[in-house]
Amino acid sequence: MTGTLYIVATPIGNLEDITQRALRILGEVDLIGCEDTRHTRKLLSHFGINTKTISYHEHNERERAPELCNLLEGGKNVALVSDAGTPLISDPGFRLVRTAIERNVRIVSIPGPTAFATALAASGLATDEFFFGGFLPSRDNARRAKLEQLRAIPGTLVFYEAPHRIAKTLQDALNVLGDREAAVGRELTKLHEEFARGLLSELAKHFSDKTTVRGEIVLMIRGREQDKGPTTPSTDTVTQLIERVRNFEQQGLNSKDALKTAARELGLKRAEAYRLMVAQKNRRKR
Repeated sequence: MTGTLYIVATPIGNLEDITQRALRILGEVDLIGCEDTRHTRKLLSHFGINTKTISYHEHNERERAPELCNLLEGGKNVALVSDAGTPLISDPGFRLVRTAIERNVRIVSIPGPTAFATALAASGLATDEFFFGGFLPSRDNARRAKLEQLRAIPGTLVFYEAPHRIAKTLQDALNVLGDREAAVGRELTKLHEEFARGLLSELAKHFSDKTTVRGEIVLMIRGREQDKGPTTPSTDTVTQLIERVRNFEQQGLNSKDALKTAARELGLKRAEAYRLMVAQKNRRKR
């Protein structure tokens, strides 16, 4: 008889969020694979659990996955945990699960906290359809390219982000996606939990004005609205478009790129923005 691989979710902050089932499994298995053994040992010690631990992280999983599967095939029960939340969700573990499946090892997932679901539920944005994109690329150009790929998705966009990048990411999202509703969840379930909600332009300013941002962050952005047929833009929109095009040209962009960037920021299609600019110039000639 082979052993069982348990995928065990642990708290994302508040230790009271661990389940009774998770505690029982962690106490009964022969070994616990941990993203960081020191971090997990604090959790285990808090609940009086003395199970042996072993490291399992992104830098050693290629070697560790077959090693743990050998133990499972020998009848040992193994639990896999990450530093916080559900393993494999933007955390190591995929290689272990795939190897276990290939070797016909039984796998049981023990449900529990997940940061993106916790944040989305309190975001005020649509929850019936969403896209979870994990961490966006850290490089500016790659991050903008990824956001460009996701522009047309109608569901709420959900990402994890590092605190030192959140201001840049919000500005990139504003430039690429337009000024959509968004929410930022920070330090979820912890003492200093914070939600910031508003338009991307408002959140970009809010976080750019902060000297220090700490904690784990979930960023959520409203998805693309379904086309409702042609509409007549307000005078304010036309004025903002002209002003933004002028600003981008002053920053060094050529007229084509300035128009494209301004249209994205205001949530307009490029062709529609071009039509508005031409119409405005024609009015001035009369």
